[in-house]
Amino acid sequence: MSAYTTGEVAKLCGVSVRTVQFYDAKGLLKPTALSEGGRRLYSLADLTRLRLICVLKSIGLSLDSIMGILSSEKPEAVLKLLLDEQELEIGREIQTMEKRRETIRGVRETIQTGLALSIESIADMDSIMDETKKLKGLHGVMLVIGMAMSGLQWFGIILWIVKSVWWPFAACLPLVVLLGIYVTRLYHQNTLYLCPECGKRFRPAMKEMLWAKHTPKTRKLTCVCCGKKGWCVETYGRIEGE
Repeated sequence: MSAYTTGEVAKLCGVSVRTVQFYDAKGLLKPTALSEGGRRLYSLADLTRLRLICVLKSIGLSLDSIMGILSSEKPEAVLKLLLDEQELEIGREIQTMEKRRETIRGVRETIQTGLALSIESIADMDSIMDETKKLKGLHGVMLVIGMAMSGLQWFGIILWIVKSVWWPFAACLPLVVLLGIYVTRLYHQNTLYLCPECGKRFRPAMKEMLWAKHTPKTRKLTCVCCGKKGWCVETYGRIEGE
């Protein structure tokens, strides 16, 4: 029968001697025999047990949980339950880390837009990120409506060119105009702008908003609160009382 010293089983399992001694003290891994000099000797079964302990530890199970598995009459059933719970816990940790990463991205994007950050604005980052998602949803609605408008126009133009039938184009034109007015009002009513000077949110006049210089996330506007003109950050929102 093969016999291994503490150092040998530690090396075969890729752990330290101190770890093997710790598991021994915890009652997880007892030596099969002692040499004449009092050295601990481990069998092949002990080596397999240590490898199992290392695997279970690597997937996040606590030593108490591992002890429960190894001492159970039905270790497979206990292990399955523990693994199910561990998977749920990992899922919760992933969600937490993903939310943390989104917050980091939100802070970084806010800094990149040139908006001055304060302690209050960082503390309110969750609501800012929620508004960002709503703004993306608004942009999606506008894109769908814009594609519908373009489709109607091209439908009328193609019929006019191919079939020499002009009335579908004339009929679609008022609908396209109405859709354009609707999407413009929808956009104006559901967006506010953050002033980089005073940090307040405001809604500019529709004419100024439509004709202002802009990037995908900012517009050069005059703040109605402080009167300063600059690149303001676009956010989703409505003014209270509307």
